[in-house]
Amino acid sequence: MNDVAATVVVPSRGGRDRLPRLLESLARQDRADFEVIVVLDGDIDDSQTFVETWRSTLNVRSVVFPENRGRAAALNAGADAARAEVLIRADDDLEVGPDFVAGHVLLHESRSCGVIGLSTNVYPDNAYARAYGVRADKRFIAGALDVDASHAWRYWAGNVSVTREDHRRIGGYDLRFRKYGWEDVDFGYRLAQSGVPILIAPELMARHHGASLSTAARAVRALHSGAARESFTQIHGEEALGSVQRPSGVWGGLTWLTSRAVNERLLRAYGAAADAVSPYLPRRVGEKLVALAVESAGLAGIRFPERARSTF
Repeated sequence: MNDVAATVVVPSRGGRDRLPRLLESLARQDRADFEVIVVLDGDIDDSQTFVETWRSTLNVRSVVFPENRGRAAALNAGADAARAEVLIRADDDLEVGPDFVAGHVLLHESRSCGVIGLSTNVYPDNAYARAYGVRADKRFIAGALDVDASHAWRYWAGNVSVTREDHRRIGGYDLRFRKYGWEDVDFGYRLAQSGVPILIAPELMARHHGASLSTAARAVRALHSGAARESFTQIHGEEALGSVQRPSGVWGGLTWLTSRAVNERLLRAYGAAADAVSPYLPRRVGEKLVALAVESAGLAGIRFPERARSTF
């Protein structure tokens, strides 16, 4: 008889400094009948040795790739190694509540579903957070809680759960996604298309400690996310997301025009300048300075995906 109700799959690369917070929060769970599998996507910082130190505290083990294979491959390897029927994904930069495992398991007891727990970003008190980050995070959470159930799959990310059978049936995470992001959205989309309802469970919200901490970092991620969108639309067609239209109005025209010039070097220079001056500007002006970088970068990634050159 299987003695674990859930397997928590943790994809990680270079996460030795991030893992302690997650493992400590998993050690404080309300129930103990779960296992943790940390999949090391190329162990570049001896994370395996660190994970081993937790074996007396948690039912935890590692799967180690000899080289970087990507997050999709790591998530699939964790599912393959899992003993439980309920697979809970927890990224290595999360801090979860004591009912995290119990809450995910409960929602799978009476129905086939995919569960999204969401996460809220944890920021230091810096210029980027005050000008943009905190309010952007609140808008994101509000949008997720208000989204129509048919589009909940768009929020599939680092705090989610699915049954092992449903994971296997849709073929796991797609290995074609090697750029920044979108393996998540792709999985959520295919799960929903297969007829599995996607539930957003705000009571399972985790704290995310890996948020962008500067305008430059956030804008470069937006550029890469926009570029990775191309892989999704090549597989599923533009109709899955809706075609990207040129934004209307003065602000839309400004972001569209700015996106023509955006590249990583410019974003880093602009981001540093925006963070330097935003504390001295009216709140709304500072927010708009950051938003211009983030929104135009996202458009640039969609329009000119070849500009996303750095690696994550």
